[in-house]
Amino acid sequence: MTVVTVDYHTAGEPFRIVTAGLPPVPGDTVAERRAVALGAGGTATAPRPGALDDVRRLLTREPRGHAGMYGGFVVPADDSEAHFGVLFWHKDGYSTACGHGTMALGAWAVDSGLVAAPDDGTAWVRIDVPSGRVSAAVHRAGGRTTAITFRNVPARIAARGLRVETSLGTVAVDLVHAGACYASVRAADLGLAVETGRLPELTAAGREIRAALADEPATRHPADPRLSGVYGVILHDELPDTPRGPHQRNVTVFADGQIDRSPCGSGTSARLALLAADGRLGESSRLGAGDRLGEGDRELRHESVIGTVFTGRVVAEGPDGVVTEVTGTAHRTGEHRFVLDPYDTLGTGFLL
Repeated sequence: MTVVTVDYHTAGEPFRIVTAGLPPVPGDTVAERRAVALGAGGTATAPRPGALDDVRRLLTREPRGHAGMYGGFVVPADDSEAHFGVLFWHKDGYSTACGHGTMALGAWAVDSGLVAAPDDGTAWVRIDVPSGRVSAAVHRAGGRTTAITFRNVPARIAARGLRVETSLGTVAVDLVHAGACYASVRAADLGLAVETGRLPELTAAGREIRAALADEPATRHPADPRLSGVYGVILHDELPDTPRGPHQRNVTVFADGQIDRSPCGSGTSARLALLAADGRLGESSRLGAGDRLGEGDRELRHESVIGTVFTGRVVAEGPDGVVTEVTGTAHRTGEHRFVLDPYDTLGTGFLL
């Protein structure tokens, strides 16, 4: 087996893009291809074995990857209106949305010449993902990419203030469908703070809350059952507002206990929906990176557990929820040609 990848990081979170070496992935849409990837009887965090999943495991397991690896298989778009599609994956399986990955894919599409872009200005990259069509505005200046703005599918609040029992006490949980279902919890309500030294406790709390919500009706997506179930638990700290709006720090615990090193793109969309409902954000005009906010426009400064930053704003509101834009940076970290020696007794690798 030989697999070729281009690797990026978005605000510190890796994203490995597979450009060659995939077996055929049948299906007419990205959502159908994800179902094929999961396999008959498989789930988002326990896919069935198969040739495609061998590639995922090869790239997310040691010695070629690690438990925090994230990436995507580039597949055909649902129709000619998008540039391409993607299946998002991590060490446990396949997700339905990934904002940081969308930003990385936007940068890669422009860097590789797949999508033409000006030396100065913005190029829009349209991408089909399992939860719908998203886009990345790739902002350029002086012939280089300076930032990427991720425009998500609508984010819809499913529940507010759900009481969830944990080993650290009873906490109030908010649920938002933002391409994937996110549960938001104030870290302080658990006696925690979003700090690297508290990561073991934060991870344990995130896993416990996700498990506690397994049978919660509000986690079910109203239109597509494939998007149901809590994907990530966002534990957040409230920081002093900036002149432009709210300021928060978060760590998102997703899948079966992975930690997002970035502020989490789709998770930021979920936080924006909640802040807008609380009246802390107004609907902003659509802006490019570096543009000035208009008078009265508000944005969220969203920090990760490692201190990297996304900014987010609400740009529209409709019957399906709020449309958000999240801006950050993505940088290429390497290009790889991975091989699997048929005599390698470790096979596709291992996780510790």
